[in-house]
Amino acid sequence: MAWIMLDQLALDYGAERRRLRIKKMRGIKFRGGYHDFIIETGGVKIFPRLVASEHHKSFAGELTPSGSAGLDALLGGGLDRGTSALLVGGAGVGKSSIAVTFAVSAAKRGERVAMYAFDEGLGTLFARAVALGVPLQNYVDQGLVSIQQIDPAEMSPGEFSHLVRSAVERDDVRVIIIDSLNGYLNAMPDERFLVLQMHELLSYLNQLGVLTLMVLAQHGLVGQMQTPIDLSYLSDAVIMLRYFEASGRVRRAISVVKKRSGMHENTIREFQLSAQGLKVGPPLTEFSGILTGTPTYVGNAEPLMPEKSKDAEG
Repeated sequence: MAWIMLDQLALDYGAERRRLRIKKMRGIKFRGGYHDFIIETGGVKIFPRLVASEHHKSFAGELTPSGSAGLDALLGGGLDRGTSALLVGGAGVGKSSIAVTFAVSAAKRGERVAMYAFDEGLGTLFARAVALGVPLQNYVDQGLVSIQQIDPAEMSPGEFSHLVRSAVERDDVRVIIIDSLNGYLNAMPDERFLVLQMHELLSYLNQLGVLTLMVLAQHGLVGQMQTPIDLSYLSDAVIMLRYFEASGRVRRAISVVKKRSGMHENTIREFQLSAQGLKVGPPLTEFSGILTGTPTYVGNAEPLMPEKSKDAEG
């Protein structure tokens, strides 16, 4: 005899989430917890709850460069395989552009990349790549980069985890990009479920040697910034991007505030996005308070990067 409980969750924006839970099965081992499912033409499709401890794979613990010498210097050579990195900052500061830079760098090495876009259309994503001067479309055409636009109102968290698992296990994807966690959060009934889902998904990807990049947009542009949810403790590396004002212009700063798997620079550097890609300047040693968005100039020289004609925002 088996007892199966079915739940239906109505989220704020009207989409429904269906999940089931097996309470009892005599004489048979079963997987507890809640499992998302959908009803479609032809029957019911169930997405069993992901259990990271059931998945392990041997892999070489090597660094994966970003494709930008300046960013790799900040990261101590790059990001390690089997780790996750959080790109956090205000809207339009360059988080998605850096993620695209990592994706193209991996594709150049012959690695497969899967990008999941929650917040923007594919046209915007390809336009950003063109502005950066990176051949993203070429690698999509070659099958090395797959990009899928996700509507959180139509896809449950369990279905998304199943999608990622298929990319890793079936297509041998080595880099996963989630852009962004703000959109992923909309697929969750509350923050508690997002933390649980992300912990299990990241543990699974780490144990299979996959590099995971997550984009998280903060509320605000300069000054006090607010994060909709704190996932920094789940991430192995945190790359922080900030706007700051200097010499009457809005500029951008980048810093690596955390990297569990190795050494990294603790400097704050200015960076620019242009048709030549990502360019990182020298440490901003002449300023204090850059991460607040309202720095104070304390030096005798101005170590800022020269102006360029056009930004590649994202």
